[in-house]
Amino acid sequence: MKFPAIALWIVLALIVLVLVAGQLGLLAGRAPKDLGVRDGRLKPPSRTPNSVSSQAHLYPDAPQKDDAAIAPLKLTGDPAAAIARVRRIVESMPGARVVETLPDYLYAQFTTRWLKFVDDVEFWASPAEGVIHVRSASRVGRKDFGVNRKRVEAIRAAYGRG
Repeated sequence: MKFPAIALWIVLALIVLVLVAGQLGLLAGRAPKDLGVRDGRLKPPSRTPNSVSSQAHLYPDAPQKDDAAIAPLKLTGDPAAAIARVRRIVESMPGARVVETLPDYLYAQFTTRWLKFVDDVEFWASPAEGVIHVRSASRVGRKDFGVNRKRVEAIRAAYGRG
């Protein structure tokens, strides 16, 4: 066997190995234990560029605060009704699973199809500010290639049509 053929077999074996690891849940990471609202704040953005947060500005020492910044959703009407609307949108999206819902808070997990990576997404309705704050972060890895930002913007668009 020549070198290119061996290299091809090695690459194919690695791809299969990664896919199997993903299907077994070995790439999912662990659910954070510090999610939720504390003193009017969601968890800070990740230290790596794989998250977005509408409250990034509240954490001036966060290394990724500028890259992680995203606008909150505009709160329209009753907070509980708004969170219920966000829940319906989230539940309609591929890979979504709602974990917790309160009258002013929603926590969901999004799992990718093939590798089973998990992103944690939180929404908190703040009537005093007239917004729904959001934080979306990947559990593992350093980059998310804009997936969290795109997801939040898709939810914002659906919420705006609402």
